[in-house]
Amino acid sequence: MFFSANGNCSTEKEHKSQMLYVGLDVHKDTIAVAVAEDGRGGEIRFHGTIVNSADAVLRLTKRLTKNRCTPSFCYEAGPCGYGLHRHLTKLGFECAVVSPTMIPRKTGDRIKTNRRDAEMLARLWRAGKLSAIWTPDEEQEAMRDLIRARKQAMDAVKTAKQQLLSFLLRHGLRYENGQYWTQRHRRWLAEMRRFRFPHQQLAFEEYKRAVTQAEDRVATLDKVIDDAIPGWHFAPVVDALRALRGVNTTIAATVVAEIGDITRSRIHASSWPGWG
Repeated sequence: MFFSANGNCSTEKEHKSQMLYVGLDVHKDTIAVAVAEDGRGGEIRFHGTIVNSADAVLRLTKRLTKNRCTPSFCYEAGPCGYGLHRHLTKLGFECAVVSPTMIPRKTGDRIKTNRRDAEMLARLWRAGKLSAIWTPDEEQEAMRDLIRARKQAMDAVKTAKQQLLSFLLRHGLRYENGQYWTQRHRRWLAEMRRFRFPHQQLAFEEYKRAVTQAEDRVATLDKVIDDAIPGWHFAPVVDALRALRGVNTTIAATVVAEIGDITRSRIHASSWPGWG
């Protein structure tokens, strides 16, 4: 077996199917492609760089499947998400998404190019040294996006509160009647009129408004999560987790959204304390 100049697979015996291990270095606009022939001594070739689009990927698969070759794809998980995985899977091909932290790397090898990364993936994929991570379906990813949006909203609340308290501290204003953000503390903030200049009072009001808006955003996302759970196929798992002490809807939904099918983990769900 050999590769032609355009990277196609060919065999001396056309009736025999040949595996190809394809490493993809995926970026926003482009995909670097490398192909490793089957067998320990099989050649590894850089196929080239294609546009990161569904049509370009389809054309790539047609080139690689000529002469009865069977490509198996892999790429690193990254900011481009799982769209490529879903596309290749729908086309009928094996495609693994691998965690960057689980990829073996040589000590001191700091030279990174798209070509080298693609060839490394192809070589390791052929050698069986890469393990595919679990990839969520579109419904699962939608819930994960919603959960992460709430997490970012909570971070915004924390930041807004810190900015408000720092502003007050710079002006020597401290609340000394209990914990922050209780109803009493919020009344103290609402009634405060201690700034000499109108624009300082305006700045203070804007800091307060930022806190309120961030908290309203969290409340909106909480309601959306509550409304989305009943129609989610993992709703029974969320309900079961909520039965545990200290686990509310948000915590349960976050665990399931990030992990997915809990039964995939080494510790079976039935071994958790309090699990029915």
